[in-house]
Amino acid sequence: MTESQAPNPWPRRVGIGLSVLPVLMLLFSASAKLTSNPEAVAGFKAMGYPDGALLKIGIVELIVTILYALPATSVLGAILVTGYLGGAVDVHARMGDTLGNILFPVILGAIAWAGLYLRDPRLRALLPIKR
Repeated sequence: MTESQAPNPWPRRVGIGLSVLPVLMLLFSASAKLTSNPEAVAGFKAMGYPDGALLKIGIVELIVTILYALPATSVLGAILVTGYLGGAVDVHARMGDTLGNILFPVILGAIAWAGLYLRDPRLRALLPIKR
């Protein structure tokens, strides 16, 4: 690329667009936990979690989502979101949940990483895709 050529803005724009989906999903989920939504409370009881776990998990979910959304901490946030979603996969698998419910956190994590990959040129430089 010569000095007169500007970098292509589309990967970043698409990356931001992809990143919005996991951020909104995780914020919605965290808000349900933090407000003790009756459906969230019932779901956690059905999964065998103690009463105080809902708030603690909601706080963790909110923190990792904010870290992912902020450009300065996005890579750390993506790593932590991956761990959080891995826990969700484990819970759904242990509960004998449907394959769709087990795969949803995996897909959400893949979208989060794809979004980060496209919006962060440092990550693209670190992990180049060969053509």
